[in-house]
Amino acid sequence: MRIIGLMSGTSLDGVDAAWLETDGETVQDTGPALTLPYPATLRAELRALLDRADRLAADDPNLLAVTRDMTLHHAKAVRALGTPADMIGFHGQTILHRPAERRTWQIGDAALLARETGLPVAWDFRSADVAAGGHGAPLVPLYHAALAAHLPRPVAVLNIGGVANLTWIGETELLACDTGPGNALLDDFCHGHLGEPMDRDGRLAAAGTPHGATLLDLLDHEFFARPAPKSLDRQDFAYALPRVAGLDPHHAAATLAAFTAHAVAATPWPTPPLRLLVTGGGRHNPAIMAALRGQFDCPVEPVESVGWHGDALEAQCFAFLAARVQRGLPLSVPGTTGVPHPMPGGRITPP
Repeated sequence: MRIIGLMSGTSLDGVDAAWLETDGETVQDTGPALTLPYPATLRAELRALLDRADRLAADDPNLLAVTRDMTLHHAKAVRALGTPADMIGFHGQTILHRPAERRTWQIGDAALLARETGLPVAWDFRSADVAAGGHGAPLVPLYHAALAAHLPRPVAVLNIGGVANLTWIGETELLACDTGPGNALLDDFCHGHLGEPMDRDGRLAAAGTPHGATLLDLLDHEFFARPAPKSLDRQDFAYALPRVAGLDPHHAAATLAAFTAHAVAATPWPTPPLRLLVTGGGRHNPAIMAALRGQFDCPVEPVESVGWHGDALEAQCFAFLAARVQRGLPLSVPGTTGVPHPMPGGRITPP
């Protein structure tokens, strides 16, 4: 099938769209990809939803208006890609993720997207996993494993979005979990202190030095003692921002970048990987990449080193998962989300 995958991650920077040809088990071909940034107003409205998602009713007028605008922006991304396809894989925007309460909430109007594009839309990828007792995240590991089929193992793939997650791929074993903060804390810090959406090119963090005592304090969180699989809500580490507020902004940013890297290194795996491949927006931040290289003995490289497209990978993943929804194949397995058994899921809405 030729599928357009759409992803709006916890960094809230925009919609990634990518074309993929796949049967949901192997990748036959990759194609065009793009990122359509959110207008500043829509990004601010989405960010505001995160702080009150646990109090929102599904029929809240503001929520419905933001969901419509966000969905139309996804449709615009599909049109901008301009590539014929058989189906769309639509992740939507996560505004709440609390698997311990068996709750995960991705907003998006699949019926509206199907009408706007004239294509069937696969969506609701996480809820069956969470309802069965899994974490519903991360969902990228099966796609990582398909892409890495011919790489020497064990290999690890780290996705640094708003939250970071890691996939460990052994000869026969597939393990994954969220590792901790990705870009979200740095993004929020830069927005609050500089009026900038991110630490562009890592310039702020690169000019500072991590504050050791504060870093140790940030790492003293019960999440890091939990075994994998495990997952996070974007706001789970919001406590970090007040704790770096008294530092010089350069040192605060460096501390947050180091926090991301140390959290990844603290993740337990059966054996060290031969290489760590990094995808997601965080690989563009030299301060985060330098901090990661300081934590690992193996090569730490962007996924482009093996020919993958790091800015398109998550969108490609939801194209891949859409094919699996169509075929009734599992979207997650016990080692990736903690679900009791391989779990199919998702729904398909026709145009």
